[in-house]
Amino acid sequence: MRVQQHSAQHETELRLLEQSLQQAQQEIAVRQETLQRHEQQLRHNELELRQLHSQLAAGQERLQQLNHWRNECEQLNQELRAQREVNSAQEAELREVTIRLEETRMTAEEKQRMLINSEQRLTSQFENLANRIFEHSGRKVDEQNQQSLDRLLLPLREQLDGFRRQVQDSFGQEARERHTLTHEIRNLQQLNAQMAREALNLTKALKGDNKTQGNWGEVVLSRVLEASGLREGHEYETQVNVRLDHQSRMQPDVIVRLPQGKDVVIDAKMSLVAYERYFNGEDEREREAALSEHIASLRGHIRLLGRKDYQQLPGLRSLDYVLMFIPVEPAFLLAID
Repeated sequence: MRVQQHSAQHETELRLLEQSLQQAQQEIAVRQETLQRHEQQLRHNELELRQLHSQLAAGQERLQQLNHWRNECEQLNQELRAQREVNSAQEAELREVTIRLEETRMTAEEKQRMLINSEQRLTSQFENLANRIFEHSGRKVDEQNQQSLDRLLLPLREQLDGFRRQVQDSFGQEARERHTLTHEIRNLQQLNAQMAREALNLTKALKGDNKTQGNWGEVVLSRVLEASGLREGHEYETQVNVRLDHQSRMQPDVIVRLPQGKDVVIDAKMSLVAYERYFNGEDEREREAALSEHIASLRGHIRLLGRKDYQQLPGLRSLDYVLMFIPVEPAFLLAID
C-alpha cells in the first residue's frame, strides 16, 4: 500500500510537471509570437525611418533651392527698388526742369509782347512826331530832324536787337537741355529693359542650359575643395589639357594631387535638367518620366566616364576609377533609391 501510495504520489507529481511543462511551452510560443510581432514592427519602423530620411533630404534640398531663389528675388527686388528711386529722382528733376522751362517760356512770351507793344507804341509816336515836324518845318528842318531821329532810334534799335537775340539764345539752350534730358530718360528705359532681359536669361540658364549647369557644378566642386583646405595649383588643378596625339586631347575637370605621387580624377559636368523637372513637377506621370530620364542620364554619364580611361593618360598616375561629382545631394539620393 505504501508503494502504491508513493506510486500514486509520483504519478500526481509527474502530471503536475507535465502540466507545468505544457504551460511553459505555451508561454514560450506566446513570447515567440510577441517577439516576431516586435521584429515586424521594428522592420516597419526602420522602413518608415528611411522614408522619413529621404523625405527630410528632399525637403532640405527644396528649402535650399527656395532660399537660393528667394535670395535672387530679394537681390532683384533691391535692384528694382534702387532703379525706381533713380527713376523717381529723374522724374522729379524732369518735372522741375519742365516747370522752369514753362516759366521761362511764359516770361519770354510776356517780354516779347511787351517788346512788340513798346515797338508799336514808339513807332506810332515817332511817326506822329515826324509828321508834325514835316508839317511845321521845311525840307532842311526835315533833314535835320530825320538825322536827329535816326540818332535817337539807333540805340533803341540796337537794344531791341540785343534783347531779341538774348530771347532766341535762351529758347535754344532750353530746347537743347530738354533734348538732353529726353535722351537720358530713353537711355534709362533701355537700361531697365536690359537688366530685365539679363535676369530672365540668368534664370533660364540655371534651369535649362546643360553647359551653364556644368560650369556651376565646377564652381561648387572648387568651393568644396577649397573648404577642405586644398589649394588650386598645389593640391588640385582644374581643366588640365592632356594631349594624346597631334589631333586629339582630353581635359579632366579636376585632378587632385595625392601624397606619394598619386592622382584622382573628378568629373563635375553633370546635367540635372530632368531632376529639375521632377522636383518642380505637379503631375505624377510627368514626375515619373522625369525620374526615368534622370536615372538614364546618370547611367549614361557613368558609361561615358568609363570609356574615357583616364588612368591611361600620359603623365597621370591615377587608379582605374573616376569620381563623379553631383552638386545636388538629393538628386544623388533619389537616383540611389
